[in-house]
Amino acid sequence: MATLPSPNHLSSSSPTAPATSPLSPPRNDPGLPFLSPTLPRRAVLFSSLVSVVPAIANSPPASAFSIGISGPKEWLKDQKKKSSKYLLAPIYASREILQSAYLILSKGSESSVADAEEIQQLFRSAARDCVAQDRSSFVTFQANTGVEVCTFKLIVKNAASLLDNKDPVKLEAEAMLNDLIRSFSSLNSLANGTDSQTISNSRQKIIDALMDTITSLDKFEKGVKDCLEA
Repeated sequence: MATLPSPNHLSSSSPTAPATSPLSPPRNDPGLPFLSPTLPRRAVLFSSLVSVVPAIANSPPASAFSIGISGPKEWLKDQKKKSSKYLLAPIYASREILQSAYLILSKGSESSVADAEEIQQLFRSAARDCVAQDRSSFVTFQANTGVEVCTFKLIVKNAASLLDNKDPVKLEAEAMLNDLIRSFSSLNSLANGTDSQTISNSRQKIIDALMDTITSLDKFEKGVKDCLEA
């Protein structure tokens, strides 16, 4: 505890000495060793810090956090919408490939061995490596090492990246994805067992499976667009 000055010391000051403020300590007073001339400024600074810290500590963190999260999320959502044509491009390309295969199948008795081979190749290309038995050895190796090779799965993953795992829009898109893969698997199985001699007998079955696959592709496209808009 600081030592207060004695009454004798206070009464010994000269009548002509300048009066000191009762709030300011006398200069060079040995009785008040810790009251230096710099104390008021330090005291004010310390008291300011003491008053600011509780205000910061008691401020709700959610308000600052919401500004930091909602902004980027909305920006990412907007960017996904703007780049949707690139995300949907493989779907459009697969549809065009299936339509080309339909034109070949529509030639009827004019179909040849070359046509059968081309149809098989078109179906594999349209499936975008989503049918396991139709993948090349390199793509199969990638899949076995944990790399996702199915383009349609990657599309859903990208489009629904901002949605919760249990979001109904995302779940619906994933269901449409599974239906699309099943359609391609059935279509490719029919085509792989077809040659020029039997194509005329299997043509209608292939055409029916082809139309079902296009329908599944249309539904899948809608599911992806719903994810982008959600």
